[in-house]
Amino acid sequence: MLIYIFYSFIIIVFIQICYYLGVFGKFAFSRPQEIKPKNVPVSVIVCAKNEEENVKKYVPLLAEQDYPDFEIVLIDDASRDETLEIFEEFETKYPNIRLVKVENNEAFWGNKKYALTLGIKAAKKEFLLFTDADCYPASKDWITAMTSQFTNEKTIVLGYGGYEKVERSFLNKIIRFETVLTAVQYFSWAKSGLPYMGVGRNLAYKKEEFFNVNGFINHIQVRSGDDDLFVNEAANKSNTTIAFAPESFTYSKPKKTFKDWFTQKRRHVSTAEHYKFFDKMQLGLFFCSQFFFFLLAIILLSFQFQWIAVLAILAARYTITWTVIGCSAGKLKENDLKFWFPVVEIALILTQINIFITNIFSKPVYWK
Repeated sequence: MLIYIFYSFIIIVFIQICYYLGVFGKFAFSRPQEIKPKNVPVSVIVCAKNEEENVKKYVPLLAEQDYPDFEIVLIDDASRDETLEIFEEFETKYPNIRLVKVENNEAFWGNKKYALTLGIKAAKKEFLLFTDADCYPASKDWITAMTSQFTNEKTIVLGYGGYEKVERSFLNKIIRFETVLTAVQYFSWAKSGLPYMGVGRNLAYKKEEFFNVNGFINHIQVRSGDDDLFVNEAANKSNTTIAFAPESFTYSKPKKTFKDWFTQKRRHVSTAEHYKFFDKMQLGLFFCSQFFFFLLAIILLSFQFQWIAVLAILAARYTITWTVIGCSAGKLKENDLKFWFPVVEIALILTQINIFITNIFSKPVYWK
């Protein structure tokens, strides 16, 4: 029996190496990205619901972007706090701000996609750049860096939305590591010609791409997914590219408790159930390979079966994965995570198992 476990362990490690070198290496070992301004007309779109504190701080940072031709479309999604009033003040203060007021619609109550659709239709510019109300750009050249990747063919740009670093917080390390790993995956598959998702914290596309797939209509019944499900449907090898120059990043404050982050990740995982078959398959295979790598290694070492060979395989696997993650983290300015990789990887896998089991028995809560 142990011999079959040993052979299975070898196969699992081979699958892992194929992912890390064959796919993730395309991003990890890519050259630094140059920023060549295109100065295309841009509508920056921000949808907010009960975000009064965040919009006070972050909308002025968007308005102060160093870019020649842009507007900001602020969407108030029937907020119950002072968000709308703050937006109205910004509308009078900044001439390039356009306000969209959303009232609750019985058919689409609480559906962020409905609010975003109204904002997109109100946008006057040809290119759309999205971020969330709790996000802020890494630099005044954020719009320049993101739009610099547009070409005549590339009309969808996937960006990186990171989280702020919190000192002496292990939860923060897990959150940021999961964010980096997710970005490495969707960046790498996009570079491989198989884009499957993006994040609404930092995403850009030409308005015509939205109408080419009839907006969010094909997944309007799914409460989340205005970013990843849209990209999963609209993106392809020809029209999609990535932006990973540091100036193109956005950041937001991470969750402070494990419970809040766990709830957030449950929503993300449940949305992935609606991806295309290949995308679900490759994501599932990667997760399974991670889980069984540790499980089979523990079994083999517990029985000391071929322990020298097992340790050698472990060393080879960690050399490769650590190198790929380290290079990727460096590109995304998350250098401290490379030193924590073995520990946070295990913590993340255990969390993902917990999420998978929890989602089987209950549905996550979405945008309200």
